Amino acid sequence: MKTIGLIGGTSWASSVEYYRIINEQTNKILGGSNYSRCILYSINYNDLNKCKEKGDFEGIYSIIYDATQKLISIGAEGIALCANTLHYLSERLQRQISVPIIHIAEATAIQIENQNIKKVGLLGTLYTMEQDFYKKKLAIKDIETIIPEKKDRLFINRIIIKELFNNILNPESKARFLRIITDLKKKGAGGIILGCTEIPLLIKPDDIDFPLFDTLQIHSEAIVEFALK
Repeated sequence: MKTIGLIGGTSWASSVEYYRIINEQTNKILGGSNYSRCILYSINYNDLNKCKEKGDFEGIYSIIYDATQKLISIGAEGIALCANTLHYLSERLQRQISVPIIHIAEATAIQIENQNIKKVGLLGTLYTMEQDFYKKKLAIKDIETIIPEKKDRLFINRIIIKELFNNILNPESKARFLRIITDLKKKGAGGIILGCTEIPLLIKPDDIDFPLFDTLQIHSEAIVEFALK
């Protein structure tokens, strides 16, 4: 079993779920008293937020790079960034670190391809929805990505940061998320990527009769697959 370095804290609420799912999945496969061999480095999200407010993207990179080096120095054989948005750093990080990054969008693209879906809606932070780093991974599998209208993107981003990051699950927010998903379905999406690892805390498969791709679950399972491969 490989030792996995998890970079969490973005947010703590989803990091808890990563740790739970990874250990449960490992035990499900190996049985007995087997659980994951992993190291969790939980950053202080406020440090990232301060950099973001100043437009200091090099500062953000330095924080994440430093976390990878600390994890690798104590035995991590693979790195998992426990947030969709952080993967905008993944290509640069991969060039500069000595172990593989288990990429959340690559794992998600495989699951979408397996269901033969060619067009998906993407929900996430503004950066995840509006930048190309995530969509490019889907495009490699010939999967088209659509995103909500601007007002809905702003709403989603605000709820992620103000509510879900703090593990606040508001029924009114959930209802609007479900309306946004329905709108994307009407625009031709064959499924929806819950492209922020906090969104599955609010939206569950039983909430809507439509394929949902829970990136927290998908990424956690991909991490276990890498560790046990």
